[in-house]
Amino acid sequence: MESLGSLTHPAVFPWLCLAVGLCVGSFLNVVIYRLPKIMERDWEVQCAELRGEGPHVREKFNLAVPRSHCPSCGHKITALENVPVASYLILRGKCSACGTRISPRYPLIEAFTGLASAYAAWHFGFGLTAFAAMFFVWSMIALAFIDFDTQMLPDDITLPLLWAGLLLNALGTFVDLKSALIGAAAGYLSLWSVYWIFKIVRNKEGMGYGDFKLLAAVGAWLGWEILPIVIILSSAVGAVVGISFLYVARYRNKLPIQSEIDFETGKAVPFESLVGGIAIPFGVFLAPAGLFALFIGRAASTFVFSH
Repeated sequence: MESLGSLTHPAVFPWLCLAVGLCVGSFLNVVIYRLPKIMERDWEVQCAELRGEGPHVREKFNLAVPRSHCPSCGHKITALENVPVASYLILRGKCSACGTRISPRYPLIEAFTGLASAYAAWHFGFGLTAFAAMFFVWSMIALAFIDFDTQMLPDDITLPLLWAGLLLNALGTFVDLKSALIGAAAGYLSLWSVYWIFKIVRNKEGMGYGDFKLLAAVGAWLGWEILPIVIILSSAVGAVVGISFLYVARYRNKLPIQSEIDFETGKAVPFESLVGGIAIPFGVFLAPAGLFALFIGRAASTFVFSH
């Protein structure tokens, strides 16, 4: 009991969560890359079944199998080469076998996840709220980067996140259940309304259904009162980025950005996909706004709407 008490001490608990967060960040790198691929494989199987084709024998592919490997030489990543952040620094950002450059995005996601987890532990203190906040943080990070890469927000994350928020707030973890229920409904319907207004006026889709579900999840976790600041912040940042891309695309054929190699695929990290056709995934801005709301959104909302 004494050792448990030392781990929950305010001076120790954030550091423990930092270490856990770094490991979770390493796992999130796998989720961000593999979950969309798993979804694509499932869709291909379903399409084959609808066409009346027989089952296709394919290599097993999930979040655990196969092991991560270098796309250039096939070198399988060892446990020592998979230590969050440290391995990247020791290897100087290159494959130990062939020297292929590894994208710095991997250690950055690990570091940010670790730091955000530590901050959640410090901000909320030991207890259910801190652990729930860390789960929310991890989900937002995964969703933001998946949307960044693929312009998809998987139901495998958004829907469990929504229901988890409602269940947690049945205990009053962040807000009361009434505020959470209204937040979930209002979050979904607000963007659903924007979607249909835009589609009727412009005769094309302005966002995807994943955005509705993500904002519904944020509302379920943090309550309806927080939604205006989340929508305003994400829309404002998204508008600034969108206008910047329009300006750059008008005067230059492409952004002069040096590509980094994705260690899973051997391909460049698809940042340029955000410029081609100015297709900007809204979840990239919605998820960070949700993180902002988790920690200081209520105070910011009170300050903004009371003046």
